[in-house]
Amino acid sequence: MSNLSKRSIRYAVAGVIAAALAAPLFVSSAHADAIKQTKAPFEDKFRQLEGEDWPTPTDYRNASGAPGYRYWQQKVDYDITAKLDEPTKSIIGRETVVYRNNSPDDLPYLWLMLDQNDFKRSSISHMTETVSGDGITLGQVRRAKRFQDWEGGMTIKSVKDAQGRPLKFTVVDTMLRIDLPAAVKSDGGETKFSIEWSFPMVETKLIGGRSGYECFTAKGDDGNCIFEVAQWFPRLAVYSDYEGWHNKTFLSGGEFTLEFGDYNVALTVPNDHVLSATGELQNAAQVLTAAQRERLAKARTSSEPVYVVTPQEAVAAEAGKPTGEKTWVFKAANVRDFGWATSRKFAWDAMGVHQADPSAKYPLVMAMSFFPKEARPLWDAYSTKAIAQTIKVYSSFTFPYPYPIAQSVNGPQGGMEYPMISFNGPRPVKDKKTGALTYTDRAKYGLIGVVIHEVGHNYFPMIVNSDERQWTWMDEGLNSFLEFQAEKQWDKKFPSRRGEPKDIVEYMVSQDQVPLMTQSDSVLQFGPNGYSKPATALVILRETVMGRELFDRAFKEYANRWRFKHPTPYDFFRTMEESSGIDLDWFWRGWFYSTDHVDIALDKVTQGRLDSGDPDVEAAARKAEKAKEPGSLTAARNTDPTVIDRDPKVRDFYDQTDEFTVTEGAKKRAKTAREDLTPEEAAAQDVKDNFYRFTFRNIGGLVMPVILKLDYADGATETIRIPAEIWRKNSKQVTWQYVSTKQVKGAEIDPLWETADADRSNNVFDGVIAPTTLKITKPPEVGSNRMKDANLKVDPDSLATQPSTEAKKDEGPK
Repeated sequence: MSNLSKRSIRYAVAGVIAAALAAPLFVSSAHADAIKQTKAPFEDKFRQLEGEDWPTPTDYRNASGAPGYRYWQQKVDYDITAKLDEPTKSIIGRETVVYRNNSPDDLPYLWLMLDQNDFKRSSISHMTETVSGDGITLGQVRRAKRFQDWEGGMTIKSVKDAQGRPLKFTVVDTMLRIDLPAAVKSDGGETKFSIEWSFPMVETKLIGGRSGYECFTAKGDDGNCIFEVAQWFPRLAVYSDYEGWHNKTFLSGGEFTLEFGDYNVALTVPNDHVLSATGELQNAAQVLTAAQRERLAKARTSSEPVYVVTPQEAVAAEAGKPTGEKTWVFKAANVRDFGWATSRKFAWDAMGVHQADPSAKYPLVMAMSFFPKEARPLWDAYSTKAIAQTIKVYSSFTFPYPYPIAQSVNGPQGGMEYPMISFNGPRPVKDKKTGALTYTDRAKYGLIGVVIHEVGHNYFPMIVNSDERQWTWMDEGLNSFLEFQAEKQWDKKFPSRRGEPKDIVEYMVSQDQVPLMTQSDSVLQFGPNGYSKPATALVILRETVMGRELFDRAFKEYANRWRFKHPTPYDFFRTMEESSGIDLDWFWRGWFYSTDHVDIALDKVTQGRLDSGDPDVEAAARKAEKAKEPGSLTAARNTDPTVIDRDPKVRDFYDQTDEFTVTEGAKKRAKTAREDLTPEEAAAQDVKDNFYRFTFRNIGGLVMPVILKLDYADGATETIRIPAEIWRKNSKQVTWQYVSTKQVKGAEIDPLWETADADRSNNVFDGVIAPTTLKITKPPEVGSNRMKDANLKVDPDSLATQPSTEAKKDEGPK
């Protein structure tokens, strides 16, 4: 189509017919400019990433973005016993690990993560903290003093093999290497070992981190604590086909990726505590009262949250003291991690969420929330219902939720996720004078949003198990995109923080940016980069570039291909293209590999009409246009007669006619030209449509579709969606043509603000639409025809040539 469209402008009248009768046509900049680009600084925004920036497909990951026929991953099973020592706020634990090596490599050593070592004074993370500005907060002062008196980090008491023999191990910052006496064999070999460890928990609101404790010790408080326990046991690092051991140290920012496995966990806490954890509770009869078990059973069939542990029971526990300990036992199958939270302050509500998909492993999922009295009434109104909303919306985009439990826990952590459990922070505020509880709209929507986000992380990356330490956007960005969808299905006016294209503009034009493909620990402006920009990119991809049907199918295929596996960005990119049939390399290159922004300007609009071929008509049209121009100001102000006025002898033909006079010769040539046209060409020359030409300039550098809204003189409007491929030959400036019988009075780019265009002032064309006449040109003849010039003709029955009749007459008698 592009070749035809070029000819329609540059060559024959037949091309004009195609322009008039066909769909809108793309017209690149002048052909000569396109040729110059081969030597000028031409940037190909549509250059393919395959074979250049993307790794070569393998038997483990194929070119379509799917796991290859030889795909493998490791399996790690844990049997853990642990105890919370409440007075010292520390965890003491022992784990037995069974490691199955499904890789094609023998492994002489194993790497494990000790994320709590991030809180050692000597850790790389702590030693490389930097400060900015001339001031300091009192919180920063308290934190600095706390580190002088206290130190976190894991103490490894022992590492032993299955027979109880010590194993050599080495701690490298937040990583631990176990040297094995014999390598774990490839393709299914197993090893078993145990570790004993302990660590002091952090006071989260003072020290920071993703877990820890919060104690209510202000005046009038009950003095009790909430403990959120995560990244709390030595966890096997991933060994993958594309990186080998994922043993980059934890620097507080880039999170983690882990292997899937089965967990048996026994957690001992004071006997007045209520405990929430990854997995299904195995001994409810030993840790819950009969009434609580009855309420839990009732909650399964309830359409509203039901209290399992009532607020009154929680308040009573706060006022008492423990009389001993209880051990809560949980099992979790095919999870990549395990988290838990415990407190005597917790009320607990629950409701069943039904999954209609017949493929769902769990047709009924228990949505549950745990929170102290300080979180009411906000939490009992919204938390569990937000969990249900998350499961409904996220599953519609991906797959049925594959676990029996989904939980939200209120505590010191503002928002953090682990399989089947999440830690979330917003609460009402208490008036210091009256004690009255209120909450802001920000707290309400903040709670709903953070619960959706953190519970949503079950899908990305707890199930679709990307590497957060390498690529933040793969879990935070995809999850923020789905959070945006769930929020807008909660309330169309939901004040979402991320996802709307107009809201990302400030970041897109800011300084100190890095591309989304940057390794997590090196990301600048972490929130906008890891969360907002990729979420917005996917919204634009769905609503503007691909359309909902193609996007939703491809996104769901990616999620299903890679659930319970380890995808990379290239698996995502390839799947989205392969499933949809749309080349998106330009989109990945612009949004994920660059820091360009969107700023497309509508610089010029012209209204063209076809040269009719009638010299009288064309002369009259030119004369009418000339009449619109003001005459010479000097000539108008001269009052004396001119030479032409005074002296008739100097007047000739040119003084008696003007440039618009049509001569007989012109009429004869026009008649001959008309007679030479075919019927189709003659019809084309008679087309009276307007040929509008729009000049677009790409200022921001990021190529995007051009959404063009046209306002017509009759009051009608039309929006035309021009694909991003309009920029493929020139990514800086293009001219596009549109044919219409209507009169255009105005034009605007991106009228619905859907492309994140950074400068709306250059999107509206409200200037004069300049009229122009499109001359009809003929295509040049291809090569010379010496036969014709020699007056020869070809005999249809022979290759021999014969002189034409006219040539024979010229020869005369011999």
